[in-house]
Amino acid sequence: MYLSRVKVDLNALSRTMLFNVMAGEAYSAHQLLWQLFPEHVGERPFLFRQEMDETEHEAIPKGLPLFYVLSSREPVPVEGLLSVDSKPFAPALQPGDRLAFRLRANPTVAKAEKGKRGHRADVLMAAKKPFSREQRKSVECRQAMDDAARAWLTQRAESAGFTLPVEPELGAYRQHVLNKGSGQRVQFSTVDYEGLLEVQDPVVFKHTLANGLGRAKAFGCGLFLLRRP
Repeated sequence: MYLSRVKVDLNALSRTMLFNVMAGEAYSAHQLLWQLFPEHVGERPFLFRQEMDETEHEAIPKGLPLFYVLSSREPVPVEGLLSVDSKPFAPALQPGDRLAFRLRANPTVAKAEKGKRGHRADVLMAAKKPFSREQRKSVECRQAMDDAARAWLTQRAESAGFTLPVEPELGAYRQHVLNKGSGQRVQFSTVDYEGLLEVQDPVVFKHTLANGLGRAKAFGCGLFLLRRP
């Protein structure tokens, strides 16, 4: 695997693509990053996460789009458009290793209804639903949503090869609506997690890293960013 930092020359983008990328529109980012793998045929070979570059550098203004990309093959820079700082990613992990992590995920659960086709439900919206409109800005409602978001990650941790020794911090919760063309509309939500994990099964955890956690991976979800604490 390869872990890469990818920067975009905004001057090379069309007006529409520029607005979409600056706004964090995930489908446009997905299309843009595909250009790093020009000869690839088959399923998408990468996960990604969009951030804003906060690097202090005289020649580079802060606040420009920055992408982290984890891929099964080495990305190829696109001259004049995408610059790439890439390195092999093969972490040496042992049971009991503790790693600081950041994760942007799409917390959903399968909902089966009698006589109907099952569908995916937004975990946080499901937690919010029992509250009346007047109650939805209350501390109690916020706590119920936070608890549901943490429970979603905790419930998936063991089968993903890790545990959570402490409760993760929760960052932004966002709802996204994307137009993919031909009238196709995609809706999904994201939650940012940050905290400490403990590796239980290195083989399973490496599989999780390579494949991502949760759904909406084509839209910037599922990638773990790790560091030794």
